[in-house]
Amino acid sequence: MVAFGEGDGELLTLQYPKPLPMRLDRWLVAQRPEQSRARIQKFIDAGYVRVNGVTGRAKTPLRPNDTVQLWMPPPEPLPYLVAQDIPLDVLFEDAHLIVLNKPAGLTVHPAPGNRDGTLVNGLLHHCPDLPGIGGEMRPGIVHRLDKDTTGCIVVAKSQEALVKLQVQIQQRIASREYLAVVHGLPPADHGTVIGAIGRHPADRKKYAVVHDGSGRHACTHWSLVERLGDYALLRFKLDTGRTHQIRVHCAHLGHPIVGDPVYSRCRKLPLDLPGQALHAVQLGLDHPISGERMVFEAPLPQVFDKLLVVLRRRL
Repeated sequence: MVAFGEGDGELLTLQYPKPLPMRLDRWLVAQRPEQSRARIQKFIDAGYVRVNGVTGRAKTPLRPNDTVQLWMPPPEPLPYLVAQDIPLDVLFEDAHLIVLNKPAGLTVHPAPGNRDGTLVNGLLHHCPDLPGIGGEMRPGIVHRLDKDTTGCIVVAKSQEALVKLQVQIQQRIASREYLAVVHGLPPADHGTVIGAIGRHPADRKKYAVVHDGSGRHACTHWSLVERLGDYALLRFKLDTGRTHQIRVHCAHLGHPIVGDPVYSRCRKLPLDLPGQALHAVQLGLDHPISGERMVFEAPLPQVFDKLLVVLRRRL
């Protein structure tokens, strides 16, 4: 391990501002949202965190005006993540971030049993300096899209950009809008779904709107774009970004997304689809360095366009 303060790492000096005590590890996770609690605890266990000049422990209680120093050593290479020449549809790129139009069938980051062929593997080939930014298995990842969801996704190319972009997601400075074709026709032209999302009580591989306090707050705004007979084209804007949020909320409304293999029971589709007809059409954010407001749009994938053509012909 690198000694505290040595090498090309990052040294943060923070002041604890709250009137009531709080555990060191919990507070640091709130200050560095791009790092998991487990990773913060590893920094603490390695002696990379000091409170008022003394090496801290995870349970160390912080008190008003305590000075906390966090040393983040330079990133270590990731030998098990291989760079792969995977085609990337780049919408924008500079020294700090890259915005992509993700295709269906591409998983964002590796996971057990799926260590290659992901967006991260392609990014490591495209951006060799990415390893170590924001965690071992998810370098540079600000937010994610489901495997078969297409459209805009932003990836940070520096630690500073990652932290600032994740804060924008959390504070709703960044805006994300989606298009989806759903079964049935909603009873209104627009609406909002507010429903905590947690693990499905009967199927742990699924998520659902739950009412037992186990879920996390989720809010989805939707509006009707086009009536398509027994189907509808909807546009969504997210206030939160929970796993499967739009898919779960649509199913909760009784209008599951066409082609959703998890949340829709309808097997007869108007067109063969690679997955759910859900597309991240627009992403707005403030540039993490310049502050310039930027809005990106991803064109609909060919199969989504074809689905709309088929449905319109049926009218």
